[in-house]
Amino acid sequence: MDVNCAFSALNAALSSGPGLGFLVFFKILIDLLRPDITDRENRVKNIPKESFYDTYDFIVIGGGSAGCVLANRLTENKNWSVLLLEAGEDEPEIADVPSIHSYLQLTRYTWPFKTKPSSSYCKAMNNNQCVWNRGKVLGGCSSHNAMLYVRGNRRDFDTWRDLGNPGWGYDDILPYFKKSENMTIPEFRKSPYHGTGGYLSIERYKYTNPLTDYVLGAAREMGYDMTDVNGESQAGFMYSHGTLKDGLRCSSAKAFIRPITHRKNLHVSLNSMVHKILVDKDTMRAYGVRFRRGDQFYNVYARNEVILSAGAVKSPQLLMLSGIGPKKHLEEVGIPLVKDVPGVGKNLQDHASMGGIVYLYDAPISLRSNATLFSNIKKFLTDESGPMYGTSPLQMTGFVNSIYADPSGDYPDIQFSFNGGDSAGGGFLSKNIKGVKDEIFAPLFDKIIGYPYTYGINPKPARPKSRGYIKLRNADPESMPIIDPKYFSHPYDMKILVEGAKIAYSFSQTPTMKKLNARPNPSLIPQCAQFTFPSDDYFRCHARYYTNSDYHHSCSCKMGSADDPMAVVDPRLKVYGVQGLRVVDCSIMPVITSGNTNAPTIMIAEKAADMIKEDYAVKCN
Repeated sequence: MDVNCAFSALNAALSSGPGLGFLVFFKILIDLLRPDITDRENRVKNIPKESFYDTYDFIVIGGGSAGCVLANRLTENKNWSVLLLEAGEDEPEIADVPSIHSYLQLTRYTWPFKTKPSSSYCKAMNNNQCVWNRGKVLGGCSSHNAMLYVRGNRRDFDTWRDLGNPGWGYDDILPYFKKSENMTIPEFRKSPYHGTGGYLSIERYKYTNPLTDYVLGAAREMGYDMTDVNGESQAGFMYSHGTLKDGLRCSSAKAFIRPITHRKNLHVSLNSMVHKILVDKDTMRAYGVRFRRGDQFYNVYARNEVILSAGAVKSPQLLMLSGIGPKKHLEEVGIPLVKDVPGVGKNLQDHASMGGIVYLYDAPISLRSNATLFSNIKKFLTDESGPMYGTSPLQMTGFVNSIYADPSGDYPDIQFSFNGGDSAGGGFLSKNIKGVKDEIFAPLFDKIIGYPYTYGINPKPARPKSRGYIKLRNADPESMPIIDPKYFSHPYDMKILVEGAKIAYSFSQTPTMKKLNARPNPSLIPQCAQFTFPSDDYFRCHARYYTNSDYHHSCSCKMGSADDPMAVVDPRLKVYGVQGLRVVDCSIMPVITSGNTNAPTIMIAEKAADMIKEDYAVKCN
């Protein structure tokens, strides 16, 4: 297909609305016009089946944010062989386009997880279930997330240390954030909190919608500071830092795997679904893995260690499938017990935000645009500019203190997510990704569908206190697990969420936003309409219906001391009671970080790689 035909087909695909069909022709045009994105020379080569070794020094399960880092750092030692197993494919070319990230949630590049039906949260969603998509692609969630680079608060890590995990305090882990980072924003390059020599490129979004300046101005009017939330003080607002390179997504795969594809001691096997970690019950040592690639099964063995980096859902699932987990539960699903580790799948945490509250504004000439999605795509492809280099109308990040915040220091308890509002684009993403019921969506949004000037400010507790769990549905490795995050089971979380919603409303009342006639959507969720907007009662009701997961799933294989009965791994990330097995991903967090979890997950892998080298007395440059 030539360029003109591809553009014509793209325009036709977009004529009926922003469905998924346009992605096919968008990809064709990227292949034709953007060789910097296709990057054929450096793309990961899938190891042929006949080239598998019988034994590797290390087997890493999961090629996500953590697994890609480990594969890079461990193969720095030329004497070590590493097999990286990823259940999905290589990241697609369209993943590089920042504005496309939400559409990827509807493709084969995600695990389509859902929570248990609930009467306490996600009541607006089909079957009362929250969508919990996770990355099933090389790079994991870093290949389809919103690219926000947020490290968390220094006190988060000091808390980890104080819970019995020496070496995990802020002063211990800051060097690992800096080690990964190549900070390109000029004013931060000399900051003692940032690094400039790492694989992971950090930029501001190449496109910033002018509305961002208005909302940041409103934040100043409300008394909030402009700050580097990844620096000395987290409280305040800033133009977002993103995992971006030359304006395009910089996933963990792009950052850590593509530059080393030439290394002979790294084998990457894609479309490889691990079924079981092999453990010798006599020696209690993990010695290999069993996985499926296509219709064939393979057993591959580990000389040193098996490292589980499959994420907060799949890591506990795989441990339990391998007989490592709560004894009673494994008996219930018919899996022979290898090691009773009660904490596997417990302590599950996530940031649940309040979605669905849309604000309208009257756009001055400076905020108006007659551009269509088609014209924006064409601008992206031919001029390498425009809104396709952004993620939403607001490229900003913010943390604030509620009335419940600890007054003794810099420890904000509310984070805001900024977006275009759930009615944007005809509500395609809200209905198709979040699964909002028609009987909720229509009365809430029908009156404003098609209105082009909207935004959303979604609050969330930075450190929720609710704790959920993950269990096996059955003994089939390819079944979806049972996920119950138990959102709002601790009353603290709802209190913080309501305070956050009131602060978000206050933005619309500032002089700056009043100039734009900012006002909330006049329609309410019908089941909450007996309450007055913006009252505490309305927000409590709205939150239980329009619950959003921020996809920060974590803490399900917690790190802790030997006397903690719920600890799954020790401070060196070794699984208690099983030699030769570590967990290295966001599941080891004992407590969720204040903010997005991708950057801390990369940090965890950087530190883990050094610990592994120390354990084997290996020094690498």
